Amino acid sequence: MYLHKFKIMTNYKDKLGNLADRLKKEEPKTPIQEVNPVKGRVEEKEPEGQLNVWIPKKLLKRMKSFGVEKELTQKDIAILALDKYLSEIK
Repeated sequence: MYLHKFKIMTNYKDKLGNLADRLKKEEPKTPIQEVNPVKGRVEEKEPEGQLNVWIPKKLLKRMKSFGVEKELTQKDIAILALDKYLSEIK
């Protein structure tokens, strides 16, 4: 039994030694990859200005809940609301 294990270990060590030698001698075969930048559509953004307002907390909570439901940011909601309001009062 012991001799059998010794023989297996010797074979294993020989294989590892051969593998190490082979790895040192052979150059890695890595494929050369060409990198090309992804060209997306360039959307011209409208210049933006900053708006900072204080609103009632209840309205802010409603705005946040609405944003979560519709997957909109507070900025998007404010823009939509102002656009709609200003177009209706003309």
